[in-house]
Amino acid sequence: MRLHNLKLVWLLLTCFSVIFMEAQESHSKQKTTQKLGDVLLIVVPVTTLGTSFYIKDTKGAWQFTKGLIFTELVTYGLKLSINKSRPDLSNTNSFPSGHTATTFHSAGYIHRRYGFTYSIPAYLLAGFTAASRVDSNKHDILDILAGAAIGLGSNLIFTTEYQKKHFDLTFSGDKKSFLIGFTYKF
Repeated sequence: MRLHNLKLVWLLLTCFSVIFMEAQESHSKQKTTQKLGDVLLIVVPVTTLGTSFYIKDTKGAWQFTKGLIFTELVTYGLKLSINKSRPDLSNTNSFPSGHTATTFHSAGYIHRRYGFTYSIPAYLLAGFTAASRVDSNKHDILDILAGAAIGLGSNLIFTTEYQKKHFDLTFSGDKKSFLIGFTYKF
């Protein structure tokens, strides 16, 4: 499997999103951070799902998809039932933050499925997305904390650890002794 390429894919797509945002900024009156947060809402989950397919982890891709659907259902169910006004008073869909829930679901999936090291870029982008929602006056801290909890929590339900192989044979030894080990993961 090509798990070692995960960081490279993340880096390339992050750079692409920044370049895309800078090009679009001249055509928009929105603040750069808000615009970048909007782009990351799409880039982070698409990159996450695409990377799972790239390393041929279709089981993981299905787990990600189920978790994302659950995250969106819970998030928008709460938005429609709670009706909390946004800080900018534009509507009553403030609680919880959908941008934050989606991006933290992606970061949490990578963390739970592939390990913390691989999830660091995704957590940074998810954190930036959450901050962009507060900066753009669309959410307060409670909204983004709830969104992050929903996104991360869905991974506890749907995501399992990635098992590259089900068994491992190890050998170690010196001139006087040797040890053979066999591990099987169910």
